[in-house]
Amino acid sequence: MSALDVSEWIGRSETLRDHVAREPFDRLAAMLDRTPEAATIPPMGHLLCFLPGAAQSEIGADGHPRRGGIVPPIDLPMRMAAGSRVSFHAPVSFDADIRRVSTIANVTEKNGRTGRLIFLTLRHTVFVGETLCITDEADIVFREKSGNAGALPPGERRDAQVSRSIEPTAALLFRFSALTYNAHRIHYDRDYAMKEEGYPGLVVHGPLLATLLVDHFRRHRPNDPVTHFEFRAQRPVFDLAPFTVNLVDTEAGADVWAADSDGYVAMTGRIGVG
Repeated sequence: MSALDVSEWIGRSETLRDHVAREPFDRLAAMLDRTPEAATIPPMGHLLCFLPGAAQSEIGADGHPRRGGIVPPIDLPMRMAAGSRVSFHAPVSFDADIRRVSTIANVTEKNGRTGRLIFLTLRHTVFVGETLCITDEADIVFREKSGNAGALPPGERRDAQVSRSIEPTAALLFRFSALTYNAHRIHYDRDYAMKEEGYPGLVVHGPLLATLLVDHFRRHRPNDPVTHFEFRAQRPVFDLAPFTVNLVDTEAGADVWAADSDGYVAMTGRIGVG
């Protein structure tokens, strides 16, 4: 895409509406081995709302809906969640009617280890009536096929105050895909993930890692309401061995991160409370 193309897309928006049924969140709680929420959706629960509704004939070879709507026609085949900055302004109750306004905030191009990269930032604002409940600035990265997507140099290690080990079973990945209606084949189709995209196994969803980081914090400090969560993906996590979610308390909340089976930081995050 040229600079002119980018400038034409920034600022485009779309509005979607949804209804918050309790049952998907009870299933999320079951997947996390938690007691179901009493009255409102949990932090990051908005990932279970506004799910894609593309017809089967519109699904591409990778399992994603073919690009359209407000997403620009980016000419790179692979895409993944890169990070997000989420603020929780007001609770979202079960049985509420909600509205999401999504706007293209930015499109940037860079060169990385795997070649050309394009980062798309979507700003989502979620309302109940006229009340702003959630702001989510989500970064999506589009990249070329490298043929060796799982080969990474050694990364960063950190010492944690509290850690929890997670077994990334195929069943866990499938259940999260089902909850979020995510048909991206790298999360459940091992042959596709390895032969077509060059990974050594199934890829753990970035949003699942983010969900587990918030869950880890809430287990550690159940009485502190999460008001802000920002996270950034650094390297993929695969289903080949257990990984960990970790935290260190701070004055404002906690620094959190996921570490892969080798102990290298895979996703970093910061949680604020209020």
